Amino acid sequence: MSLRVLIVDDEPPARERLRSMLVEFGDFDVAGEAGNGEQALNQVDKLVPDIVLLDVRMPGIDGIEVARQLATMAEPPAVIFTTAFDEYALEAFESQAVAYLLKPIRAEKLKAALAKAGRLTRPQLQQMASATREPAHRSHIGVRGRDGLKLIPVDEVLCFNADQKYTTVRHLKGEDLIEDSLKTLEEEFAANFVRIHRNALVNTKYLERIARDADGQHFVHLRGMAEPLEVSRRMAGDLKDRFRI
Repeated sequence: MSLRVLIVDDEPPARERLRSMLVEFGDFDVAGEAGNGEQALNQVDKLVPDIVLLDVRMPGIDGIEVARQLATMAEPPAVIFTTAFDEYALEAFESQAVAYLLKPIRAEKLKAALAKAGRLTRPQLQQMASATREPAHRSHIGVRGRDGLKLIPVDEVLCFNADQKYTTVRHLKGEDLIEDSLKTLEEEFAANFVRIHRNALVNTKYLERIARDADGQHFVHLRGMAEPLEVSRRMAGDLKDRFRI
């Protein structure tokens, strides 16, 4: 069975060159194309390719961030970076890319990288993706819904609230449900988020004050959120010491 390949590059001539080589190889189907990172993520959701040929420098969301988003998928595709710049190689390999090809891309190198990607099983790709989450955190949270993928800048997230199976992302433009656990989010965004309760993680950027009611219960007030969030008694002391509020 032919492997399905998604081509991602903001330059049409680059996409056309890759498409031509894939057609010439004969063992791969071009599932589709994308001209930027957001299109790429939506196309992956829609087309479910086996391999993504991914440019690094693109307007908006770059290829490194796309790879980090793909790593959160249950069944991620294999990623092969295609770029004119060699300074992103370390980040690319930290994202567990199968290969990093410098433009102008030679047919024999592309074919070898595709063959390597084709030998990887889905469980192997999942294992590689799980390692991707350690070196650097995402800049956006991906919300998958009926209308495709929506990307929420982490900078605009007020807090994460866990509720049984799902987690609610409350952000400057509303709220959405994601499947990420609060534990994995806390590990990924530890530099900017703090746990205030077993079911709540808040962005310290929006932390305004900690208040206590007549019963001694502490609450966190966040800028941009009308209602306060309850702080567990166990975490209240550490929170006040950390932020000297």
